[in-house]
Order: sequence, then C-alpha cells, then structure tokens
Amino acid sequence: MLFSLDRLPTDIPATVVQIGCKKELCARLKDFGLVPGTQVISRYRSPDGGVIALEFRGTVLALRKRDLKGVRVKWE
Repeated sequence: MLFSLDRLPTDIPATVVQIGCKKELCARLKDFGLVPGTQVISRYRSPDGGVIALEFRGTVLALRKRDLKGVRVKWE
C-alpha cells in the first residue's frame, strides 16, 4: 500500500515509489537525491508539524510537509 511521505511515522524506513508534484519541486527533490527506489526515514517533526526532517543517502534534510504530499512511499 502506498502512502504520501508526509504521513510516514518517525523512525520507520520506507522506499520512495513515485514522485508526483510540480515540475520545479520534482526537479529540486531529484537534485537532493530523493528519487524512486531511495530508502528514507522520517527523523524529526517541527512542533507545529509543518516541517519534517528526513534521512536518506547519508544526510538529513528538512522539508515542508506540503512539499512531501506528492511523494509516494511504501513502508518496509
């Protein structure tokens, strides 16, 4: 079953299956290395829930929750 990345619980590994968002945002995510097949873990959430820190490819990157809604993942 696929879920949007913004719904991934903390410390649960998942695999990116597809990215469906605005062209500019998709290009930016791909530049960061967030592409289909990438394993990702949600590490932290801001107190208001608007920002999520993700760990993938050996780095931690904080992204807005609204920007992650178009990224579909499969939980391990």
